Amino acid sequence: MSKASTRVLEIRVGPAGDALDRFEAAWNRAAEGRAPSALHVLSFVDLPLLLRTLSPARFALLSKLRESGPVSIYELARRLGRNYKNVHTDVTQLAALGLIERGSDNRVTVAWDLLRAELSL
Repeated sequence: MSKASTRVLEIRVGPAGDALDRFEAAWNRAAEGRAPSALHVLSFVDLPLLLRTLSPARFALLSKLRESGPVSIYELARRLGRNYKNVHTDVTQLAALGLIERGSDNRVTVAWDLLRAELSL
């Protein structure tokens, strides 16, 4: 996959003010007539929240889904060897965050090619 077509999601841990700073910078670029930069960011207020949200089981789910391509939740649960209800719950929460996309055929897929994490101290 070429670098230009790689869909990257930045995962950041830091105060809410960081997101406001990014919004202000984008607003100023637009006000000055400059082209907006495509930046997709998922922010968490602290590391414990990130680790609860992207637990090892959920990260394994994302990895398996990325490897297999679009599948039904039932098929994903089967491939993971996990309970359907738990996989459904995880998929629903990851979809709400924009990490997973649902197709019109109810199959799910990973929305990103690369997750890049940034942790501020």
